[in-house]
Amino acid sequence: MPKKFIPGLAAAANAAVQADVDVISSYPIRPYTGLMIQLSQAVANGDLDAEFVHGEGEHAQLAIVHGASLAGARTMTGSSGVGVTYPMEVYSPISGDRCPVQMVIADRTLDPPGDFGQEHTDALSTKDQGWLLGWASLPQEVYDNTLICYRVGEDPKVLLPQMNCHDGYFVSHIANWVSIGEQSQVDEFLPPYKAPRPLDPLRPVGHGPQIYANQGPALEATRFNAIWGAREVIQQAVKEYNEIFKRDVDPFVELYHMDDAEIALFIQGCHAHTCKYAIDDLRKEGVKIGMVRPKWIRPFPSPEVQEALSKCKAVGVVETNNSFGASGYAGQLTPEVCAALVKGAVKVDKVPQVASFMAGLGGHPVKIEQFRFMAEILAKGAKGAFDKPTYWVDLECEVEM
Repeated sequence: MPKKFIPGLAAAANAAVQADVDVISSYPIRPYTGLMIQLSQAVANGDLDAEFVHGEGEHAQLAIVHGASLAGARTMTGSSGVGVTYPMEVYSPISGDRCPVQMVIADRTLDPPGDFGQEHTDALSTKDQGWLLGWASLPQEVYDNTLICYRVGEDPKVLLPQMNCHDGYFVSHIANWVSIGEQSQVDEFLPPYKAPRPLDPLRPVGHGPQIYANQGPALEATRFNAIWGAREVIQQAVKEYNEIFKRDVDPFVELYHMDDAEIALFIQGCHAHTCKYAIDDLRKEGVKIGMVRPKWIRPFPSPEVQEALSKCKAVGVVETNNSFGASGYAGQLTPEVCAALVKGAVKVDKVPQVASFMAGLGGHPVKIEQFRFMAEILAKGAKGAFDKPTYWVDLECEVEM
């Protein structure tokens, strides 16, 4: 397979062209805008036969792909930061109508501080809207996830929209080597989208969020079952992806040095890349530390997280997001990890000590020295208990940037 030295946005654009997307809707906001620049060029140059529609705002942007998906089109849109939160009203109707829209999100900090740094709070604020939600840590994964998300979301057993997320700037703009599949491989993996009930004046169907109260439970239950049923579809899709593209992608989590780990960091996104270097250094010093990185947040990989982390004595959840007032004085991931540990597939005899590390907020890079700081705290927690539930890494372990 040919390799390109490209950033995450270019990786998503390459995959979208190969996926033969039908309708694209755009509205500019940094750092995701480069995706739409490349896709508009592909349409203008004749490399992609698609309708490219520029919305007057993010709300319209999502409404455009909502209608196009209802009509049977394969669609793509995207955003960043406050642009993700602006169309909040539209997310639930899209998933409720079972429209497999794909939204590429290059994460950015919300206002305030509203800087150009990456942070996961924007996309995580939508996690309860019925969308599949996953993160890439490198441009290669952005490419992979773009194709995998379409395959999973468009499966008749799922039919749900997808938020295909990666870290703004750190992944969206920094180039890395990406293996680009042959068009024949993409065609084999991703068949054309066939909507089960496309809009047709000769075959009318009802759509819309307003229904009678007694219809609500059934509608909610179908989405609940669809997103959990997606686990089986994800497994099968990734298995076939690996076979066709000669890859070794894990469907739900990435495990790093977890075989004998006594302490572990749970982290999503690009900072996991730096985390591995810190773990390598610590391993040389005899510290039995590992890392678990989730590929999906919805559906949350509870069985895999429980199996990997329950063997540890202490776990640190790295929160590159915020959830003001959340249980455990944490961000949005700590309650998920704790729930997976105590309400997983099997009963855990001894639940590990869990601490939260608020790190990388506002777009700060998380440095190797800061991962060492976390490891020192975890080592103490493994011997007893933490002295507090949450550590603000950028404030408690300042390093030169």
